[in-house]
Amino acid sequence: MRKPKKERQQLLVETITDNPFVTDEQLATQFDVSVQTIRLDRMELAIPELRERIKDVAARTYENEVKSLPLDEVIGDIIDIELDKRALSIFDVGEEHVFQRNGIARGHHLFAQANSLAVAVIDDELALTVCAEIFFTKPVRAGDRVITKAVVTKQNSEKNRTHVTVTSTVDNKNVFKGEFEMYRTRGDNE
Repeated sequence: MRKPKKERQQLLVETITDNPFVTDEQLATQFDVSVQTIRLDRMELAIPELRERIKDVAARTYENEVKSLPLDEVIGDIIDIELDKRALSIFDVGEEHVFQRNGIARGHHLFAQANSLAVAVIDDELALTVCAEIFFTKPVRAGDRVITKAVVTKQNSEKNRTHVTVTSTVDNKNVFKGEFEMYRTRGDNE
């Protein structure tokens, strides 16, 4: 049974406060209303869309943690990070990111998300990509949400190098894998 508008909107605020990453589609299913109704409710309540909520959470949570580059230079939105260990970001592929002819995402966007996450995970003021071995395993299209995970696999403090494995998925299917060798200005023992 549908809830009255005021009650629904109150529950909507509570739900989004508890989980800012919930989508309009999930909310519509939860409240048994259309996605358009959820969007209208959000507009009335001045609740930003998902992408803006994610950016806001990331900025408040990780702005003092990421050292190697400003958060606004990371491609995609960081949703979790533990420096020198792992990081997670999401990137929503829009029409502006794909080839018009076939609707497939341009590879440099996926690489940029992976590379910037590999830089962000480094616990240093300066981190640069020395080399990368990358593989695109499945086409990505407009409307896809790319979830990218970076994991620090090895550190060589003598050479100031860190190895980072990055994998990207869409709907739990691998679409990209990269092995990045990163230069940092100091080793992990300093």
